[in-house]
Amino acid sequence: MKFADPKNDLAFKKIFGDSNHKNILISFLNSVLDFKGLQTIVDVSLANPYQVPKILELKETILDIKATNKNGDNFIVEMQKKDLGDFTKRSLYYTSKAYISQLPKGNDYTVLKKVYFIGILNFKIFDNENFISRHLIINQETNQQDLDDFEFSFIELPKFKKELNELTSILDKWIYFIKNASDLSIIPEQYKDNEEFKDAFNIAIQTTWNTKELEIYDYMSLKEFDELNALKTAERKGIAQGIEKGIEQGIEKGIEQEKINIAQSLLDVLDNETIALKTGLNIEKIKELRS
Repeated sequence: MKFADPKNDLAFKKIFGDSNHKNILISFLNSVLDFKGLQTIVDVSLANPYQVPKILELKETILDIKATNKNGDNFIVEMQKKDLGDFTKRSLYYTSKAYISQLPKGNDYTVLKKVYFIGILNFKIFDNENFISRHLIINQETNQQDLDDFEFSFIELPKFKKELNELTSILDKWIYFIKNASDLSIIPEQYKDNEEFKDAFNIAIQTTWNTKELEIYDYMSLKEFDELNALKTAERKGIAQGIEKGIEQGIEKGIEQEKINIAQSLLDVLDNETIALKTGLNIEKIKELRS
C-alpha cells in the first residue's frame, strides 16, 4: 500500500477534516490536549469539512481544520510544513480572529468561548527539547490561569524521535503517523487495535483517492518542492554574491592600505596637497597620518 504524506495540506485535511470520520479528529484533539474525564471531547462540528478544492482556487481555499465541541469551544489545527517565519504571530492572529468572530452585533461578551490553537510544525521554533509545548496566559504573581480563553499547543515534528516499538501513548502514535505514514507500506501492529488509527490509515491509502484528489496532492507536493528549490537557489546565490562582495571589499581595503603606506613614506619629503595628489587620499586623511 502507498500512504499519502499527512504533512501534505490536502492529505492532512482529507484525514482529519472528514465529517464522516470525526472520530479521527476527536481522538487527535483529546490526545494533544490531554483531555480526560469530563473534559473529553465526544463530538465535534467541523466548520469547513473536507471538500476537494480546484487547483485554480487553492490560494483562496482554507485547508486547516476548524471545529467546535458541544460546549462551543473552538479548535484550530494547522499543519505547517515550511518555516515561513513569524509562525507564533500568525497563530495569535488566527486565534484572535476566531475569538472575535463569535461576537454578535450586540457585543454580548458572555457568548465568547475558548479557542484552542494546535500547530503541527515540520520545523523547530522553540528552544525546549520536548516535541510538544503548551502555552497559556498565566498570572505571574499567583501562577493561576485567570485569562483562560486562549490556549496554544505546538508540535515540532523534528523533535519527535521515537521509533515504532517506543510508542507508548495515543499522542505518540498520532505524531508518528503524521511524521512517518508516507514511509510505511502496511498498517503497523501498534495501530491495529484502534479504530481511529485504522480509519486514518485507510483514508491515507492513495489507491482509494479519485483522480482530482491525486492531481491536487501531486500539485501541492510539487509546489512545495519548487519553493524549497527556489529557497536553496536563493541561498546559494546569496552566498556566492557575499563571497564576491567580500573579495571586492578585500581588494578595495588592500588598495586603500597600500595608498596609506605610500603616503606615510612621503610625509617627510612632500606637503599634504602633493601627497594627496599622488596617492588619491583626501587631505583630511593625510593630516590624520601626520598627527
